[in-house]
Amino acid sequence: MASKHRPQRSCVVCREKTDKRNLVRLVFAADSLRIDETGKMNGRGAYLCRKQKCWELAAARSTLDNALRRSLNDHDRNLLRQMKPS
Repeated sequence: MASKHRPQRSCVVCREKTDKRNLVRLVFAADSLRIDETGKMNGRGAYLCRKQKCWELAAARSTLDNALRRSLNDHDRNLLRQMKPS
């Protein structure tokens, strides 16, 4: 019996490719950065792995800005620093 297809995505910071369910999707919706727990929110999304270092680098660099095609403001960057990957 064939195994079920598992969508693959990559972290925008470290570029590690893994199952979509192992990554956290971030969406820029309603003029703020949000965690998309369902994976179905409207808006441009980007994926981060659950490593704390990737979250810190995403807040410090423009990598996430480029992936979301938006410039994050200081408030969004501080929110990102406070978010803990779970």
